[in-house]
Amino acid sequence: PGCCLAEIGNHVICADLDKKKIDSLNNGVLPIYEPGLDEMAKQNSSQQRLTFSADPSTSVKGVDIVFVAVGTPSRSDGGAHLGFVDDVASMVAANITKEVVLVLKSTVPVGTNKRVRNIVKHA
Repeated sequence: PGCCLAEIGNHVICADLDKKKIDSLNNGVLPIYEPGLDEMAKQNSSQQRLTFSADPSTSVKGVDIVFVAVGTPSRSDGGAHLGFVDDVASMVAANITKEVVLVLKSTVPVGTNKRVRNIVKHA
């Protein structure tokens, strides 16, 4: 959703700990194909509405909305492993500079929003 949000005028920072992925994005190499997406990314990057960062902790400072899109691999019992979601919630709580809307874009089980709210509240 980053390109689309930038396309309608928002300033978007896409952050990931994987520096190689961020370097590829900064070089215009997108990990998925959708018609017109590469041009949209280039245009919004050149207009400073879409940026890519390998420093998520700094990227959440001063923002209004944080979208969390991390993997939730299956555990051996078939449930979702929420460790990455928990880690991001803790990182966001430790680094935000004002109240934010925290959106979970990952596939998660019922009750995860309450879990994340507790992590952020008690960080």
